[in-house]
Amino acid sequence: MNPSENSVAFGAPGIEPRWTSSAKEGVGTAYHTSCRLWFTLSHGIVNEIYYPHVDQPNTRDFQFLISDGETFCHEEKRDLTHAIEYPERDCLFYRLTNVEPRRRYRLVKYVFADPHRSVLLVHTKLEVLDESLRDRLSVYALLAPHLAGCGAGNSGWCSEIGDNKLLHAQRKNTHLLMACSSGFSRRSVGYVGFSDGWQDLMHNFKMDWEFQAAENGNIALTAEVELRDDGEFTVAVALGRSYQSAATKLFQSLAEPFELKRESYIRQWHRAVIDPKFDFTSDTTDDGGMYRLSRCVLLAHEDKVFQGAIVASLSIPWGETKSDQDLGGYHLVWTRDLVHSATALLATGQIGTPLRALIWLAAIQRPDGSFPQNSWIDGTAYWSGLQLDQVAFPILLAWRLHKQDALDLFSPRAMILRAAARLIAQGPVTAQDRWEENAGYSPSTLAVVIAALVCTAEWAKEFGKTEVADFILAYADWLAAHVEEWTVTTEGELIEGLPRHYIRINPADPVAPDPHADPNKTIIQLANGGGIHPARNVVGGDFLHLVRFGIRKPDDAIVRDSIEVIDGVLKHELPQGPGWRRYNHDGYGQKDDGSAFDGTGVGRCWPILTGERGHYELAAGRDSKPFIRSMEDFANEGGMLTGQLWDGPDLSHKGRTHSGESGTHMKPGCPTGAAMPLCWSHAEYVALVRSRHDGVCFDRVDPAFERYVLNPAQSRYEIWTVRHPLRLAPPGKILRIIVAAEATIVWSTDNWIRRDESQTSYQPELNLWFADFPTAEWPQGSAFAFTFFWKRDQRWEGRNWQVNIL
Repeated sequence: MNPSENSVAFGAPGIEPRWTSSAKEGVGTAYHTSCRLWFTLSHGIVNEIYYPHVDQPNTRDFQFLISDGETFCHEEKRDLTHAIEYPERDCLFYRLTNVEPRRRYRLVKYVFADPHRSVLLVHTKLEVLDESLRDRLSVYALLAPHLAGCGAGNSGWCSEIGDNKLLHAQRKNTHLLMACSSGFSRRSVGYVGFSDGWQDLMHNFKMDWEFQAAENGNIALTAEVELRDDGEFTVAVALGRSYQSAATKLFQSLAEPFELKRESYIRQWHRAVIDPKFDFTSDTTDDGGMYRLSRCVLLAHEDKVFQGAIVASLSIPWGETKSDQDLGGYHLVWTRDLVHSATALLATGQIGTPLRALIWLAAIQRPDGSFPQNSWIDGTAYWSGLQLDQVAFPILLAWRLHKQDALDLFSPRAMILRAAARLIAQGPVTAQDRWEENAGYSPSTLAVVIAALVCTAEWAKEFGKTEVADFILAYADWLAAHVEEWTVTTEGELIEGLPRHYIRINPADPVAPDPHADPNKTIIQLANGGGIHPARNVVGGDFLHLVRFGIRKPDDAIVRDSIEVIDGVLKHELPQGPGWRRYNHDGYGQKDDGSAFDGTGVGRCWPILTGERGHYELAAGRDSKPFIRSMEDFANEGGMLTGQLWDGPDLSHKGRTHSGESGTHMKPGCPTGAAMPLCWSHAEYVALVRSRHDGVCFDRVDPAFERYVLNPAQSRYEIWTVRHPLRLAPPGKILRIIVAAEATIVWSTDNWIRRDESQTSYQPELNLWFADFPTAEWPQGSAFAFTFFWKRDQRWEGRNWQVNIL
């Protein structure tokens, strides 16, 4: 095929695009905010390059092909053995060494970002170890653009600026340029699966095609590197909003020596080195290496324009099976994950990022006090669920910053009060638990909500708002008094002799929840093909949050029994230590044959849960260091912690897929295809190290611990809301009705023979209205019937409610 006569590639639009493995071995970015580029590494190569924000990937992968032109063409990620190293401590600077299996040659690559520009730099040296191959090897750069988050609709061209030969890709207003310090001798753009460079080289080990254009498809860029005698060169990949912008960055970056760039990059990261006061090396088992690296990983996941926005992971779980329709991946902001990351950074003495995170949360809070289930870094919601723990977590972050006198001039008061009001009006049933799968009464959600409300009340006291504090504490006390009623079964059948234990969640209709759902009788339908089961027989470690946040004693009898149950049902002994699954019948995870999760699967062990158990053991007065060691050992060669670990039989003998990525290559205790690195996992590890150092859980809310563990408060109230309309209440309590608007409550206790009226009182700080009814004045067996006349709208509710006093 004559390139001059066929300048346009054939095979448009190429095969359907896919993303790549989530099994990252490294992530990186320059520490300075002027570099708005992030990168990920796995299988010895670069994967996604994110730009201009941490939530927008622009490539599938970038690697080298090596050929002798006659007998072989090797693909880095598939055919070479890989090693990853951190040449500098406390810095996301990488040395990748990829060695030909017969040790005839190797590629040594230093991967980092330009310290001040959105340019990826891969400084490479080809070392020929077999003299018979000297001067016979050719190296080809192969890059797959997925610009602006899509593999389809990309266009690519060969271009020149002066005598510099470039490769250019574009989709919408995102431009990518690739060049080499030593130059390219051949270039081609093609459609993946048909006319790309991989197809060309694997055919006869030579680059025969030099297509000049491939437009509107799934494309790949290929270029032969001009090798100098020393075998060293730097490939630069620049991104910009225009061709000129990307080109300017590219040439400015290549104009400076690699050594100076490297030194500047490292020097920037060393600005973030941990203060010696927060260097808890003695509480780790690896001389603090994982602790320091985790801190860097968390810092690297923050956006540089929308500062404070920390995505959950620079990865796409099971990405090799995901198409352009799977937009989100884990490069989105979950409020819960963000607060975990920010709190962990706070535990290391880093204050700037946690404060920025809190301000970012305040900026995206909705008028009703809630936060998006997850969102892009500009605050645009992605999914539409409502999780009460994600309304409560920002309160906890604000409280911790406040207690460390780290809020500067920012006041989160309005944000906190709106969130607290939402928790009161919406609770206690969450529309989604922390696993985003079921509605109901969740012990972990309740723990976080109670802790957050106590923090809000304490803050109100500091401002002299004792009435607000009392109002909030009355609701928190009511929640705390009913935790066992809502989330403990007495008829569990999982472990003989242990019928009483916490369940994962007591399901309830998220729109019209049953205020008296019986955990012994409710039925749960699990997500991801998990099936339908009695809720009493589905358990998880979620109840541990009650101890972690200071709501229940670690030696509480129900807590101890529940520990035995989850250990019998969910615990797996892995080579590195104990692991736990989220809950029995979990369907979110790798299939039993090792294939990828595709909507159904088997939930595996989560490193997070090993950390959570470590926090419990610490609270119970035992040493958490064995759990710290396990989490350190769960990390892969690059120090990344995953979302899930393989806990099935060893499938490593089945090798790898054709792409070189994880297929059925599953080994006990090693990462599955879930998100990696998962910031939540790294945050949990960091928090556990800090907690061990302090001798107390870093997450524990001391006012809650004092109120519910040291000097248990009794609830004087039963709470009725439109969202949670009680039908039954014990005698002697004050029945408090809370509504969102001013109303006259018309009521009767004698079947409407006599009618009374009560006016609601206003709680202005929370924008809620309420009225109290002392049931002690009523005879036992009374039926309290009532309705509302809404004053603002001048209308009757049009229905009656009834609460029976038993």
